[in-house]
Amino acid sequence: MNLGVPTRSVLRTLVGSVVLASCALTPRLPAQAASTHVVYQGTQGPGLGKHLVLIAGDHEYRSEELLPALGRILARHHGFKVSVFFTLDSAGFIEPGSSRIGGLDALKTADLLILAIRFQDFPADQMQHIVDYLGRGGPVLGLRTSTHAFRIKDGPFAKYSWDYKGAEYPSGFGEQVLGETWVGHYGTNHEQSSRILPRSDRATHPILRGVRDLHVQSGGYQAYPSEGSDVLALGQVLHGMGPNGPPDTTKQQLPVVWTRTYRGASGQQGRVFTSTHGASEDLLNPGFRRMLVNATFWALGMEQAITPALNISFVGPFHPVTFSFDGYRRGVRPSDLAGWDSPIMSPDRPTRATSPAKSGESPR
Repeated sequence: MNLGVPTRSVLRTLVGSVVLASCALTPRLPAQAASTHVVYQGTQGPGLGKHLVLIAGDHEYRSEELLPALGRILARHHGFKVSVFFTLDSAGFIEPGSSRIGGLDALKTADLLILAIRFQDFPADQMQHIVDYLGRGGPVLGLRTSTHAFRIKDGPFAKYSWDYKGAEYPSGFGEQVLGETWVGHYGTNHEQSSRILPRSDRATHPILRGVRDLHVQSGGYQAYPSEGSDVLALGQVLHGMGPNGPPDTTKQQLPVVWTRTYRGASGQQGRVFTSTHGASEDLLNPGFRRMLVNATFWALGMEQAITPALNISFVGPFHPVTFSFDGYRRGVRPSDLAGWDSPIMSPDRPTRATSPAKSGESPR
């Protein structure tokens, strides 16, 4: 498909010369499985009998807010059982981006995996559950930094790393499953937002049913999805953070939403939905929220249940913070997010916001 931009291979070669500095990960320590997640159990709706596993573990874009809020919508309004997993500190509090996680054996019964993670090197026993899920070709939704979900230097799971060079699995999980790995920023975070423009020739796709007025706070990413990907929407970088900001005419429209399939080791094919957007503030946009709900149904092969009237209203208080490295709510345990009415997250919890990393310092 000609998107009016240089070929993927040419652009990937150009940006591939940029050396990305190391970003130290928190040392791994064992965590008790019961303390690493929260479960939302739906009781009525088309999702009854389906189990969704959501893993929040990025450093910047507040997936620890995004995924429980999305999970409640899917459970309360649509009947799914939703298990949301978090990375923790050594005391059992949510620490975005750490690699301390447990309980991922839940993937043995999962019908869908939703990821919003970055640079993870999970303990081997936990990573094995993800590998086994992919091996059976389970469907996947990958959001924002999940294009560079893993950074694993060696060992049996090294091929899943975002920058893996081996010919049998080039560029790791990002490219082989989601259809793209980390390439680069496309615009300036916190100064430029994005308008998501569904392609007119894909307007009837079930994921876009009832979706309109898509505007997101997270800045653009460069992405050139692999062959066979079905690009549903392009991103228009805007000047300013409002939906009516003028387009940045120096930026071409690039893919920001696409679908594809991958083949697991079992030979089974799994459906994949990828978006390079997905900060917690992006969920405030009804169009983006509806698209993620629709994508969940589509990935499960339940597109017949998608209607423009699907309930996408928030369940309980939702107070997303502006994304930044280290700017997360402190002192929150997964159990603090249990039930339908607990706040995500309580505005009484302190944050320690820091200035965003300089462009080019590290994949974000």
